[in-house]
Amino acid sequence: MRLAKLLIAAFLLWSLYWAAAAWGLKNGIAAWFDTQANRGWQAEYADLATQGYPFRHQTRVNHPALADPRTGTAWRADWLKLDSPAAWPGQLELQFPATPQRLSYFDQTAVITAAGLQASLHLAPGVALELEEMALVSGGWQISRSGSTVLSGEALDLRMVQQERPEAYRVSGDAKAFAPRAAWRRLLAASAPLPEQFDTLTLDLTIAFDTPWDRTALEQRRPQPRSIDLKLAEARWGELRLKATGALAVDENGLPEGEISLQAENWRGLVLMAERSGALAPGLRGMVERVLGLLAQASGNPRNLDITLGFAAGYVTLGPLPLGHAPRLIIR
Repeated sequence: MRLAKLLIAAFLLWSLYWAAAAWGLKNGIAAWFDTQANRGWQAEYADLATQGYPFRHQTRVNHPALADPRTGTAWRADWLKLDSPAAWPGQLELQFPATPQRLSYFDQTAVITAAGLQASLHLAPGVALELEEMALVSGGWQISRSGSTVLSGEALDLRMVQQERPEAYRVSGDAKAFAPRAAWRRLLAASAPLPEQFDTLTLDLTIAFDTPWDRTALEQRRPQPRSIDLKLAEARWGELRLKATGALAVDENGLPEGEISLQAENWRGLVLMAERSGALAPGLRGMVERVLGLLAQASGNPRNLDITLGFAAGYVTLGPLPLGHAPRLIIR
């Protein structure tokens, strides 16, 4: 009898906790939208609903719409579901609909459709809600503009995991059957037609920021990269192969300093691709091919190339060739 009373009391206490936490979660989401609206954002939703009793909190936000006028970025979807264990809401899963989502940057709008698109957020306990791990996974997905598919793939796995230094994060990515649109393949193709899909597209690097990622990254200022340790970036697309490793330091102006080692197979196709994409000025192609050809001959295989991409004093070089101003690595 006493055990039954204790169980009933525990059940009532847990039910009260679950209800209070669900109420707090709903109010917290509503307050966040209100805060963004007061800061000048468009921050709207149709309604909120919470379920999942007794072990989870599952809150569905219907017809959310967010737009930041400072950056020109906007997003809207049919719904967004927040799912977390009732015991700790900091292990959060964001589930997105299979119906189209619209992501805009000023007057450019991309329509995203994805099966099983889900983002996971593991946040450290505390007011700051410091990011410990973030992941984005999806089944089949595609991005289209003006009714035409721009990019697509069969699966996507992107992760960002906090390291021992709280401001450092390991970033990894793997895109299965990544496919650019047909017009791009025709434009970029060298001597032979490019396959519809990449054979390999992977990324593994560690980025140290000036501050850890936490709630202020959305509400105030984005953390900025200060060092990049590129363990491996690899792309295989038909006859084209490219691998990259290296390390960069980034100053307060976003200018990188350091070197990236590149290994390229069928490098002439990559030079032609760079020219057709606009990354290399047409007048420079002949000179680039002559110099790289000499370097490739020195390595013993004229089709393959080992070379360094250098960043210094605001400029970038490819081996001995100056390419121009270095890009500024600034997160807006």
